[in-house]
Amino acid sequence: MPKPLSVQLYTVRHAIADDLPGALRRVADIGFTNVELFGYVDRVPEYRDALAAAGLTAPSGHARLLGQDVDQIIDASLVLGVQTLIDPHIDDARWTTRDDVEAIAHELSAIAARAADRGLAIGYHNHAFELENRIDGAPALEVFANALSDAVVLELDTYWCEVGGESAPAILGRLGDRVQFLHVKDGPKTKVDTEQTAVGSGSMPIQAILDAAPQAQRVVELDDHDGDVFQALTDSYSFLQKVSA
Repeated sequence: MPKPLSVQLYTVRHAIADDLPGALRRVADIGFTNVELFGYVDRVPEYRDALAAAGLTAPSGHARLLGQDVDQIIDASLVLGVQTLIDPHIDDARWTTRDDVEAIAHELSAIAARAADRGLAIGYHNHAFELENRIDGAPALEVFANALSDAVVLELDTYWCEVGGESAPAILGRLGDRVQFLHVKDGPKTKVDTEQTAVGSGSMPIQAILDAAPQAQRVVELDDHDGDVFQALTDSYSFLQKVSA
């Protein structure tokens, strides 16, 4: 059975900025029990209380890791119950050569070794450029994956994968169990964030994506939306509940 659906809280960042407890209650009211955190490291007590009040758990969280105070980020993550800490973005300038890509992999692998000693897994989340950039004919993301230690997992953003020119189901088949999280999103597969839509209402091959990675936690996200984002999350949740049944 698939794990309970999660939602990347960046989707509702404006509501969080206005009222964190209220935003989390609205997410829970849709039916979500899991969330993926962002921007939490300096707000641990607020998030701890708001998550508990809304009955939500956070199995994963996003925080940039390279060049940061990793111990502080690990501390914050563990307080909030995060089990997998995911770096959401490493600068695109570092994804153009094999040496640079393999260096990134080694840096994250070293962080993963430190985190594992404290019971925390480390992951990486892609955008489009890791797929657009080719190294000896292969997407840079796959070169990266091949250079990682087994301690690092991947969160495949399936939308940006397809925007980057790769079939998400196909690349999931090649990456296998390395992918432990999916960002499930929909839209016309453009780089205009506001064109993203509720899952099931765009042009993404959602069912094929889910079938290709049954082991992965499904995390709904909209980078932006030209409409009511909570309604888009409600529609996404309803659609995914039906196709996952």
